[in-house]
Amino acid sequence: MIIPTFRREKQLYKKGYRFVAGIDEVGRGPLAGPVIACAVVISLSRLKDKYCTANLPDSFYKKNNNVRDSKCLTPLQRERLYKVLTNDKNINYAVGIVSEKIIDKINILKASLLAMKKAVENLEIKPDFLLLDGRWTIKNYPVSQTAIPNGDKYVFSIAVASIIAKVTRDRLLVRYDKKYPNYGFAKHKGYGTKLHLEMLKKYGPCRLHRKSFRPVKEMV
Repeated sequence: MIIPTFRREKQLYKKGYRFVAGIDEVGRGPLAGPVIACAVVISLSRLKDKYCTANLPDSFYKKNNNVRDSKCLTPLQRERLYKVLTNDKNINYAVGIVSEKIIDKINILKASLLAMKKAVENLEIKPDFLLLDGRWTIKNYPVSQTAIPNGDKYVFSIAVASIIAKVTRDRLLVRYDKKYPNYGFAKHKGYGTKLHLEMLKKYGPCRLHRKSFRPVKEMV
């Protein structure tokens, strides 16, 4: 299993950048629900002088040595890590959410990048460099950035962002399941599973479904 490291962040800090954010999104593939992104800045002294150091202590890594790309973790592992990561004073994070309605209007790629942008803008600490998971950067955005394919597997702060984004979205779909109980959102989180497709065929699309996605598009 690939273990994400803090190497890319350290390289940027050595070049003089002060706050490096790792960013990931979740929810590009589902037939229903929003796309959610998370931006993470790991900073040991942000409460003192607002300067982010790259010299993370061994205790930090020991506590977070199970951090991986969220797709490589079980739901229980993600939940446990989410509690640890979101309560760590050294981790400054924020999420960005783009609804299914906006996804239908601008397409999923643009919506994913918009969610990433929102996550960055919601951060308490304003980063001066962005490490984005994937192949695309945020266009016309006044912050230095680079896209890293499979960044959630290799870059520590992106892996942290992937976990927080995934748990945030999963919890949201569980809440949606109570409002729309016919579709099984708590089980499949909006993805096109056999159960979801069966319920979609039986009951038709609800407000949460992405009308521009097949097979929902053919049912509208």
